[in-house]
Amino acid sequence: MAMKLYGVPMSTCTSRVMACLHEKGADFELVPVNLGTGEHKQPPFLSKNPFGQIPVLEDGDLTLYESRAITAYVAEKCKDTGTDLMRHKNPKEAAMVKVWMEVESQTFNPAISPIVMEYVIGPSMGKKTEQAVVDACTGKLGKVLDVYESRLSTCKYLAGDFYSMADLHHLPYMHYFMTTPCASMVKDRPHVMAWWQDISSRPSFKKMAGAMTFG
Repeated sequence: MAMKLYGVPMSTCTSRVMACLHEKGADFELVPVNLGTGEHKQPPFLSKNPFGQIPVLEDGDLTLYESRAITAYVAEKCKDTGTDLMRHKNPKEAAMVKVWMEVESQTFNPAISPIVMEYVIGPSMGKKTEQAVVDACTGKLGKVLDVYESRLSTCKYLAGDFYSMADLHHLPYMHYFMTTPCASMVKDRPHVMAWWQDISSRPSFKKMAGAMTFG
């Protein structure tokens, strides 16, 4: 039985899970959730995720929410197929994957997500960009990207010379960020730019990127 993923492709968290499922070659069904009508805040959906957020993954009698927890589950369930995103067979490599997954979640995401909200998501809902928010976050993101530039000058991907979950988790926000006036922050850092061009060209991501649109 195919897994069911409740969400919409334009959602960064949903697309993070979709990228993982495609990378693993997993069989799944995308079940659209109508955010415009507040379907995610209604009792049927709240029975799946009491926080009323997408995505939700159903696999038989198992129901999961929180996108990074879902990708970890998919990587474990499908560890013998597709790309080894967690480097299960090498403890040292696996540890580095986890380090950079934490960096994405705790350091990169808090800096980049408000910029995407101000330039992409907010305007799609008729909101004006608050430049003060952008300015504060670009300063933080610049420092993060400096660390990435240094790291990527020594290895092809964040955890080493192999594509992993650490790289995959960056895809959704980077995709939207590169459409903003701040994209030069990546383009001006050659190793970060080369990394982005590499990971965004993977067939697993290209398969879904066209559906990641707001407005």
